[in-house]
Amino acid sequence: MPLSTASDANKDLQGKMREIELKRLESRAKQQALDLGLPYVSLVGHSIPAEVLSFVPEAQAKELAVIPFRRHGETVAIATIAAINDKRKELADHLLKTRYVTVEWHFMSQNSFDHAIELYGTVPKVLDRNDGVEVNPEDIKQWQSMSGLKDIGTKLQTLSTTEMLNLIIAGALNTKSSDVHIEAEESGIKVRYRIDGVLTDIATLERDAWAQLVARIKLLSKMKINVSQHPQDGRFRIELPESLGGKVDVRVSTLPTKFGESIVIRLLGSSLAGDINFETLGLRGKAFDALKYQVGRPNGMIITTGPTGSGKTTTMYTILRMLNGPDVKIITIEDPIEYELKGINQSQVDPQQGYTFANGLRSIVRQDPDIILVGEIRDAETTEIAIQAALTGHLVLSTVHTNSASGTVPRLLALGAKPFLLAPAMNAMIGQRLVRRLCEKCKRPAQLPDELKGRARKTLEAISPASRVTVDWNALHFFEAPGCDACHQIGYSGQIGIYEIMIMSKEIEKAVHGGDISEVTMQEISVQNGMITMVQDGLLKALDGITSVQEVFRVAE
Repeated sequence: MPLSTASDANKDLQGKMREIELKRLESRAKQQALDLGLPYVSLVGHSIPAEVLSFVPEAQAKELAVIPFRRHGETVAIATIAAINDKRKELADHLLKTRYVTVEWHFMSQNSFDHAIELYGTVPKVLDRNDGVEVNPEDIKQWQSMSGLKDIGTKLQTLSTTEMLNLIIAGALNTKSSDVHIEAEESGIKVRYRIDGVLTDIATLERDAWAQLVARIKLLSKMKINVSQHPQDGRFRIELPESLGGKVDVRVSTLPTKFGESIVIRLLGSSLAGDINFETLGLRGKAFDALKYQVGRPNGMIITTGPTGSGKTTTMYTILRMLNGPDVKIITIEDPIEYELKGINQSQVDPQQGYTFANGLRSIVRQDPDIILVGEIRDAETTEIAIQAALTGHLVLSTVHTNSASGTVPRLLALGAKPFLLAPAMNAMIGQRLVRRLCEKCKRPAQLPDELKGRARKTLEAISPASRVTVDWNALHFFEAPGCDACHQIGYSGQIGIYEIMIMSKEIEKAVHGGDISEVTMQEISVQNGMITMVQDGLLKALDGITSVQEVFRVAE
């Protein structure tokens, strides 16, 4: 018999013997399952979704010799190669408390376990943490080369659920998006990024992907997967190299809608507040000088106003970073803590535990701080305590929701502030918005319609002589950007603030004491004293080619 033929025959014999041995072992496993009162399962060749494997991390699966292999409603089926001991019971209790699922135990052979454990190679490396979930950066970095929005939308159609979510997040990081919106519609699933404050369509996915995508997001965010009729909030964390942005906290919110849940994913990178100062925020001229002086005072209140997404938190954090040092104690109370600042004591409100802005601020004052940040003043009690703190030697920073700086005093008085205490407590009021920066790669001079140019000129002509700002009316040139690859064909890249800084002057203080506290009065007095309004500040930036006239009027009027 030729050597090759003998060798093949020997391999066939070994294969048959191996097959017989495996059948014997599987038969033995069936008997063991019967003895233990557990249903038997074979996982050889079994297809297990990555989301199901994620219920038990790989290291724990190896330690306990268990494999999660199926999920049905609120039950996850887990196979084991031995009896249900205390550690396996602890796993079941943990899944019930954290993932809100009960465990249905099965029995498998060692061969089944050896085959199934290899499937963990297809699952992103996800580690449970007390503050959320840490996603291995390698699962995100593989998509970093994809920068075009069209490329992302096309690629999404071909991916598994896990890869789909990774690409959605990676694309958001690449485009510096603040939020990802995933919305169920009648004909499909819409994915949109909020880039520089404006929502941009990325892709429309097939509705077949909806259930698995939602389950994946909820699983990462530690939400109840089986709850879809009530809003939920969750979070997880992405750890990336500093070159890719460092740590990114991800906040997730779900809301039931007609065609399915609406999901919003907010990306909060710790590096976002890293190198920002007054100049990079967009403060300049008299506004820069006025705010710099007020920030340097040892006591009083500095209030930032504007709608959600206008950059108030970034402004406040920039001030804190400027003031932070070994000789001062800074304490914050926020909802939520958006960025972590070294050397500063940050606390987060927890209404369910009775820790609100009001009683939190009362406790903070007893901690002997020099500077206090209150995330938002929204009720009479917080207003009163903040004013008292400002009058007793503390610098208090906070925000209120008004449309302009001139609305701050009327708003605080409406919340119950006493005029004779508010006026001496207040240092400065900051009104602000964020406008998009024109793309430097494709920026060019613009020919504006006469109506728009006339509107801009009229606004600039109203600048007060006391502001010491002059405009060259013979060189009234504005700019536009048609879009290019560098800005993803949007025409804008990045944002900058437009501001109005209102100082508590003697004239304003007199008006407050006299009861003339309308926004119109506050605005008129401040403009006479040299304040530049937000719209005027934006148009001055448009003259410098930083933004466009259309963008300024879109945001500020």
